[in-house]
Amino acid sequence: MAIDRYSYPFTAIVGQDQMKLALVLNAINPTIGGVLIRGEKGTGKSTAVRALARLLPDQQVVEGCHFGCHPDDPEDWCLDCRERAAAGVLPVTTRRMRVVELPINASEDRVVGTIDLEAALKEGSRRFEPGVLAEANRNILYVDEVNLLDDHIVDVLLDAAAMGINTVEREGVSVSHPSRFILVGTMNPEEGELRPQLLDRFGLCVDVEGIRDLDQRVAIVEKRAMWEDDPNKFSQQHAESEQAAKSQIAEAIATFPEVTLPRQILKLIAQISIALEVDGHRSDLVCARAAQAKAAYDRSEEVDVNHVGDVAEMVFAHRVHSVPFGKGGPNLGEVISRMVGQG
Repeated sequence: MAIDRYSYPFTAIVGQDQMKLALVLNAINPTIGGVLIRGEKGTGKSTAVRALARLLPDQQVVEGCHFGCHPDDPEDWCLDCRERAAAGVLPVTTRRMRVVELPINASEDRVVGTIDLEAALKEGSRRFEPGVLAEANRNILYVDEVNLLDDHIVDVLLDAAAMGINTVEREGVSVSHPSRFILVGTMNPEEGELRPQLLDRFGLCVDVEGIRDLDQRVAIVEKRAMWEDDPNKFSQQHAESEQAAKSQIAEAIATFPEVTLPRQILKLIAQISIALEVDGHRSDLVCARAAQAKAAYDRSEEVDVNHVGDVAEMVFAHRVHSVPFGKGGPNLGEVISRMVGQG
């Protein structure tokens, strides 16, 4: 799915700061593992995802590659690019980041791709018809109503997101290709929940709801009307703020690997996980990566306790089975704030 010529500007979205921050952090460091946005309809979830794509840097890709392989990253090349490189120099072009949507009724073959078994058996060739995971490589994969997908489809998506590779096996024939993407799932909890095992696989989770502030609600309607009347003019009015956000994200993408993550910060993250009685160690890894991305976004050279505090609730919101200290005790935000303050 191509981005609309005039997507609603990201910086024009009123409120929903946690949702916007979670999307930006995943764009800075996709290894965070994606973001799950839970909330009622009409809260700007899909608008924010499409708007984010316009802020991300253009990409260099191998021209004619189904998977959009990066020309300077041979370790992640698909088989076709490897063969073409052996025969000569790969042609290079640039493209914009895209939002690839997964239809809710998509079959497994549509998601992972299909192998032409007849050609494989008769000719010994690997004819592969790419699926959604091929289109999503180095793009944003947007899954609306992820809680209504079959569990095995969600498993496939999360496995590819975690490994960065999609492998298709049919009757002893195997094809693999790169599949690194920014995963964004949305859901309305009133329509059903995700299994806890799948819920934990999303790096971050934010809950959104309709804004209750009077002035903000009026601003939403006014801005939307202005955009619908003249998208070009509205986009021009926000061009400066959009360019500033785009530059800040691009800078953070370039610098986050260099951001220092002190051992005392890792200890603080571990203490929060222990206090909240979170299962496993995924929360520690995700929190460290998210805090590092937030530090890069803030143009900081080192992660501090404030960065942990900014991301911790998004990391733990969907991983806490019950709030510690029993009923009537502090909520999740209060627990995190207290521990970050002590840190």
